Amino acid sequence: MASILLTTLNSRYSHCSFGLRYLKANLRDLKPNAEILEFTISQKPEEIAGILLSKNPDILGFGIYIWNTAQSEAVIRILRSKNPGLKIILGGPEVSHETETQAICQLADLTIRGEADFLFYEICKKYFADGSLPKAKWISGELPQIEQITLPYTEYTDEDVKNRVIYVEASRGCPYKCEYCLSSLDKTVRSFDLQRFLAEMDLLVSRGVRQFKFIDRTFNLSIKTSSQILEFFLSRIELGLFLHFEMVPDRLPEELRLLIDRFPKGALQFEIGIQTWNPEVAKLVSRRQDYSKIRENFAYLNQQKKVHTHADLIVGLPGETLESFARGFDEVALLGPDEIQVGLLKRLKGAPISRHDQEWQMVYDLKPPFQVLSTKMMSGEVIREMAIYAQFWDRIANSGNFAQTFLLIKKQASLRNDRSLFYEFQKLVRFLFDRHHQAHGIPMVELAESIAVYLSDVSRIEEKTVHEVLVQDYSIQGNREIPTFLRSERAHELKKLNPTQYINSAIPKQQQKHLKASSD
Repeated sequence: MASILLTTLNSRYSHCSFGLRYLKANLRDLKPNAEILEFTISQKPEEIAGILLSKNPDILGFGIYIWNTAQSEAVIRILRSKNPGLKIILGGPEVSHETETQAICQLADLTIRGEADFLFYEICKKYFADGSLPKAKWISGELPQIEQITLPYTEYTDEDVKNRVIYVEASRGCPYKCEYCLSSLDKTVRSFDLQRFLAEMDLLVSRGVRQFKFIDRTFNLSIKTSSQILEFFLSRIELGLFLHFEMVPDRLPEELRLLIDRFPKGALQFEIGIQTWNPEVAKLVSRRQDYSKIRENFAYLNQQKKVHTHADLIVGLPGETLESFARGFDEVALLGPDEIQVGLLKRLKGAPISRHDQEWQMVYDLKPPFQVLSTKMMSGEVIREMAIYAQFWDRIANSGNFAQTFLLIKKQASLRNDRSLFYEFQKLVRFLFDRHHQAHGIPMVELAESIAVYLSDVSRIEEKTVHEVLVQDYSIQGNREIPTFLRSERAHELKKLNPTQYINSAIPKQQQKHLKASSD
């Protein structure tokens, strides 16, 4: 039986808690008595509580995030009723700020605010020595010296390696002060010893890890460090690796470009946070970026066509109108990213963006994930429509399921007077929502049929052309059967156009769909 049980509710099974693994790795002499047990938010609170209680821990460490707060609170309420004496300690970004106002923190014995790599150990050590916890309901410790932190990578199990996303980080912190992000509170960027970090990466590779997701906020901040990391993975790239990095959009010097050129197509994914193309809005929320440099960097990435690019945009920032967002969206679309993630602004507890609440009439949902509901410049109706827009964009444009069909939509946009992809896609979104009365949960075949009706009846594209591109998109999905409404004499012939499957199985399925589509 574990004396210390570390737990959290992940958004899905394929995800795992990087933070819990740090806590366990740094428990020193208490580590043999610690266990990690993870669940998902889709599981019933009663089921989760029962499993946790069956472990009979002395201390339960619970990781709280924006996506699991409500479900975690439900679990903790059951734990409190079943075992009032269980010592429950919370931690994580969602309870590190505005702690005193949160019901979940009142339920717990203690909440640790901020990085807890060492503090959690100290609290547990004292509890097992004299049976006491700190008298305060929430505490903060000093920022851990990063060179003293024990790296957590040996805490990944064989099951993790086989079935879960493997998160890694070469640094913590961010030098930028974007007010919608908790990283704006960081004082500086702290880097792990690079040789020690790379030695751990080598062990992960030897254990069979092929996908690495770097969570560094600004991977390309230090060109020297990022170059050495890329060189390390390049020397092992024949194993079929896939690497995900979060990148500063306007920083891609020649040193990095020369290294990128040496990677095979599909091995790299860059998540590029643009967030807004409105310089006035960017200034308002303290975001600094050089738009001409962003254009130049995307031009390079599109020319070499090796990196899968994912650009982020935020709906509902202070001062942003629907019209300015639409202009920015079209500008970003012209950059040619493989995916554009359209996300609604979230009010993260502790983020400085709250200073704009009164002036810009920012209204947020009181329930997680605390998304914006309306602003001075965007009504509630506009925000709701953009939430629907984002879901359909993800299903159609980002998923790779409709890559060839989406080219027809882009062509229609080019024929408009304003040449706006945003407004052209908005027409499709309104048609689909009127037809289905929802944006999620629409079966693939029904969505495909509705898109076919729209393109044929509304956009006036020849039905034969529409059906042929949809057949091609279905063919890319592998052995998926062509829907009845698309079957024709040419369906079998077009299915033969399915490009060769990518041998590199480490590339995630969604990215493979984009690669296959671009190879036609």
